[in-house]
Amino acid sequence: MGDVAIRAEGLGKQYRIGERQKYKALRDTLTDALYVPLRKARSLFGGSNCDRVAETTIWALKDVSFEIIQGEVVGVIGRNGAGKSTLLKILSRITEPTRGFVDVCGRVGSLLEVGTGFHPELTGRENVYLNGSIIGMRKGEIDRKFDEIVAFAEIEQFLDTPIKFYSSGMYMRLAFSVAAHLEPEILLVDEVLAVGDAVFQKKCLGKIGDVAKSGRTVVFVSHNLAAIRSICQKCIVLEKGELALSGNANHCVDYHLSGTFKSTNGSSVVFSNPSKQRLRMRAAAIICNESPSTRALMGDTMAISVKFASDMPIRRPQLGFTVSNQEGISILHGSNRYQPSPEFDTAVTEGEIRCDLGMVPLSAGQYSITLYFGDQGEDTHVVKDALYFEVLEKDVWGCGKIHPSNVSSLWWPTNFRFYASNPPQNG
Repeated sequence: MGDVAIRAEGLGKQYRIGERQKYKALRDTLTDALYVPLRKARSLFGGSNCDRVAETTIWALKDVSFEIIQGEVVGVIGRNGAGKSTLLKILSRITEPTRGFVDVCGRVGSLLEVGTGFHPELTGRENVYLNGSIIGMRKGEIDRKFDEIVAFAEIEQFLDTPIKFYSSGMYMRLAFSVAAHLEPEILLVDEVLAVGDAVFQKKCLGKIGDVAKSGRTVVFVSHNLAAIRSICQKCIVLEKGELALSGNANHCVDYHLSGTFKSTNGSSVVFSNPSKQRLRMRAAAIICNESPSTRALMGDTMAISVKFASDMPIRRPQLGFTVSNQEGISILHGSNRYQPSPEFDTAVTEGEIRCDLGMVPLSAGQYSITLYFGDQGEDTHVVKDALYFEVLEKDVWGCGKIHPSNVSSLWWPTNFRFYASNPPQNG
């Protein structure tokens, strides 16, 4: 067995709900030191309780222990809020654990958010050297990799432009290229590849594969389960901040998929509005053969119903959706943004939109629906994996055979015809 690159023991991270967690500067520490005696004196002399706010805490991570061997590519998966990003922030030394400890042996390159470790006033060129210095690279090492970084990021034309003028895609390309090419011994990658287009995502996954083959350690957080299967040997599954399973990547993905579907709340869901969006979805439901259901047979009809509300009268509310398979790959997409809908011309403050998909050509399996809702080309309320449903096998063609689900997630209601090249001669 090789040397250990990362070891975590009893790792826990607690947050206070409703309070912004900030990183302390020196002035904050000095201010706290001066304020603590005053706070104690106030409590001794019976200070008022009216300004005491009851603290509510939550454990983003709780008692998580694991080891990652040098050279391993390890995926981290789990539902939203499971603690995946918190774990990577602790490994990156961005935040400290509340309990336990973690040992990281080697230089760490992190790609946790778009532009993490970049200075907006500096140019792309300057930020390459800044980022390299942060992870402990010498200037000569950065010089040798500089041309590769720029070529991969495809930003040659804007290399000497301050990155505050970059689009999110340009930011993404440069940030990933720096993290992947400056040869950290440990590369931490969060679900930031979703920012890039499909071509760039494929390019990044290929680069992560190359990094893995070079013997460096990679920790990869992603909802793209197909990518987890293809590039990771091992996997860590987090559930509500706790370690649910670790081991073989395929086994962990299968476990996660089965648990995700079992934990859903049926054919309908009600949405909260924590961000106070002016235009928002209130509830959504799946309708199969005109009845609410999470199960449909191959060839059944399906519809998506969304109830919405707005703080002001709105014309033409826009609903979009994607259907993803078990691997997290989007296979169907629809939106009323791209088609005329004259019935939406009346201004309303609430209502319901129903999208009839007709006969859905899906193979047997489990699927999720992500909803996008908004107005005037802007998605103001997005809920990833808002709804789940299952398609069961059916002899669609009535020939005693079932379309194989392992070939593709989609089948199509096609009509085959045969034309003989040499018709048989009579007589």
